[in-house]
Amino acid sequence: MSSKLDQLKSMTDVVADTGDIEAIRRFHPQDATTNPSLLLKAAALPHYRSQLSGALDWATRAGGSSAEQMANCCDRFAVDIGREILGIVPGRSSTEVDARLSFDTRATMARARKLIGMYEDAGIVRERVLIKIAATWEGIDAARELEREGINCNLTLLFGFAQASACADAGVYLISPFVGRILDWHLANTDITIAHADEDPGVQSVRRIYHYYKAHG
Repeated sequence: MSSKLDQLKSMTDVVADTGDIEAIRRFHPQDATTNPSLLLKAAALPHYRSQLSGALDWATRAGGSSAEQMANCCDRFAVDIGREILGIVPGRSSTEVDARLSFDTRATMARARKLIGMYEDAGIVRERVLIKIAATWEGIDAARELEREGINCNLTLLFGFAQASACADAGVYLISPFVGRILDWHLANTDITIAHADEDPGVQSVRRIYHYYKAHG
């Protein structure tokens, strides 16, 4: 008898949202994505000690201010984890731009190009990497230009239809709606009760986005 995971794989692509390499090996997703909080957890694990040490050494050799060295270390570590993930999954891995750049189009584009360059220097073609960017107005504008350069983007921190529509207009490769966070907001700010998944505001939001995308290509 097939598992629920196997059933899900038969209907869609499964993407692992984790930095846990062993879990990725165990469950065989098509793609994977990480984020800074997951990378922070990974950095505390013995398995990643050599990657973290290597990233720190690389950033120190690159020089610059303490802030620049910290940013370089974080980017190097993220790319090294992404490389390891891409040695396991057959599809793509998403690496996130520093969220503090979410309202700066030029800085977001510069960081995205830097990350892609680091992957390419490591022998990973850009077609296997998605650059994860917050779906702010500035982030969407950055993604529009990056897509024209052949840098595919995954727009995250997406909470509503307006953001999804703007992402579609910008031609971004992928969006990542925050289904659970939409429900969390409603539970914290309204008297909503959910008896069935169809009543979940997050599910309803994604369903609306899905039908809009299908209707408009």
